[in-house]
Amino acid sequence: MSRYKDEQCRICRREGQKLFLKGSRCYTDKCSVARRNYAPGDHGQKNKKLSEYGTQLREKQKTKSFYGVGEKQFRKYFDMASNKKGNTGEELLQILESRLDNVVYRLGYGSSRVQARQLVNHGLFEVNGQKVDIPSYLIKAGDVISVRESKKEVKIIKENAEINAARPVPEWLEKDVEKLNGKVIRLALREDVDLPVEEHLIVELYSK
Repeated sequence: MSRYKDEQCRICRREGQKLFLKGSRCYTDKCSVARRNYAPGDHGQKNKKLSEYGTQLREKQKTKSFYGVGEKQFRKYFDMASNKKGNTGEELLQILESRLDNVVYRLGYGSSRVQARQLVNHGLFEVNGQKVDIPSYLIKAGDVISVRESKKEVKIIKENAEINAARPVPEWLEKDVEKLNGKVIRLALREDVDLPVEEHLIVELYSK
């Protein structure tokens, strides 16, 4: 899948809010949104009124960027959500939250979702005792995500575990700091999602 290779801070500036794509940097004075809170480009400081379609598109793009998902996969998740009985927008967010790279980030073993995706790709984690190196792997309630025994001494894992030891995890997850693992108590609900997104706009966009 193709990845955005330009400066990631430009994405946050385009959306006009922090998406925490650079991990700890987003909490410092170096954050581009804090320093230049306007869209990138020559015309970034001009106030542009978005059309209905433009507003819907921005919500979709923001959500894709937040979770690091490409268009093809995002559409696949939307179709999955559409086939479920619940609210399509909420089901979509639940699916996105269920990605393994997102869960690794939520547990504090990655400083950002980008880093968490790389760590999963490199085979540092297992689910229910089985190695999983697919960032898009969808976890289920009751799953246990652990740092593989042979990878517990990896420097980046130890650093992240130490730095984020006191960081609270979402209510739908349970974390064991000493064992370097976490358990999925339940799947994420809408109130667990900290992204300020109007998911109904995404549903309207894809329903046209």
